Amino acid sequence: MRISTNTIFDTGAASIGRQQADLLKLQQQISAGRRMLVPSDDPIGAVRSLEFAQADSINAQYGTNAQAAAGKLAVTEGALARAVSLLQSVRETAVAAGNAAFTTADRVTLARDLRAMHDELLGLANSTDGEGNFLFSGFQTDVQPFAVAATGVQYSGDDGERLVQIAPTRFTPVSESGADVFLRMRRGNGDFVVSAPTANAGTATYGPGTVANPLAATGDQYQIVFAVSATLPPVTTYDVLDITAGTTVLSAQPYLSGGKIAFDGIQLEVAGAPAGGDRIDIAPSAEQDVFQTITNLATALEAFTGDDPGRARFANAVTDALANLDLALDQVASRRSLVGTRMREVDTTQAITEDLSTQYKQLISQLQDLDYAKAISDLMRQKTNLEAAQQTFVQTANLSIFNYL
Repeated sequence: MRISTNTIFDTGAASIGRQQADLLKLQQQISAGRRMLVPSDDPIGAVRSLEFAQADSINAQYGTNAQAAAGKLAVTEGALARAVSLLQSVRETAVAAGNAAFTTADRVTLARDLRAMHDELLGLANSTDGEGNFLFSGFQTDVQPFAVAATGVQYSGDDGERLVQIAPTRFTPVSESGADVFLRMRRGNGDFVVSAPTANAGTATYGPGTVANPLAATGDQYQIVFAVSATLPPVTTYDVLDITAGTTVLSAQPYLSGGKIAFDGIQLEVAGAPAGGDRIDIAPSAEQDVFQTITNLATALEAFTGDDPGRARFANAVTDALANLDLALDQVASRRSLVGTRMREVDTTQAITEDLSTQYKQLISQLQDLDYAKAISDLMRQKTNLEAAQQTFVQTANLSIFNYL
């Protein structure tokens, strides 16, 4: 086969050009630190790299959302922690109020303290986050949730919970409904409420009562009516009336101060000396906000009278306040615990997000990043190949039959 001189020159130049192109590409890869400079270098790897990069970007946004959620939950938990501490102080004040040695001035001072704690709690209920959004107004973040009205504290928020997506299938609430935290609290022992009319002339006091047999409890409204005989010594008895059913449950039962009165699955302790016609009312537990509980106790302190019936009324008011405060403390502490659980969940999700981010970056690195040891070795080999091609081209180009003529 005859090979022309032009073919030799063209083939040599093309070979050197390819060697230079390969060397340039290696230099660019080393300079960029990437194996793939353009998608055509590895089409499949480029597609997979893009998919992993998009997944990492979405995962990073979840991480940002989780960080924002953690901040909001931390502020909410702090407000609830202060509310729990404040309610504990209110309860301690209620216990102290039962001290029989206190003077009228002492009770007025306690009432003033209670009203100050009422206002402080109201301020906590109207807390905002760092962006000026109210924590306990539901969806209506720009509406102050609580305000004092003629009938007590009114709620202007709603029951919504703002959600933040912190994972592909996980949305966590970052707000609380103020109604669930501060308003919707059961009275009494949570099952029923014991009370006494202010017109009672005796000194009967009561405890909060308990449900001794849930299967026998009816949920009806009752009255315990006392009667005192005209005999000497007088004998005190009581009737238990089911007001809802219109029946008499117990009739002419002997009364013993400090003893328990039990009927229809419930029981309560009554002490003191009731007068004839005095009564104790029992009704299913209803809702009463914690602000009203504090106000009622402050009012009872201010209205205290030193006579025996007045002392009995005040003792009953303290009993009511303590029972209601215990339920309020349980409710606020429960909401705080729920927020703490969400915070822990967000922390766990953030850790998972960070692990995923590391994995995505490793996968992208495996597809895109350059193996420097191999690249430098290829560069040296390519340089050697180029030098060899150049030297052989020079030797071939010098071949000419004219050199022998």
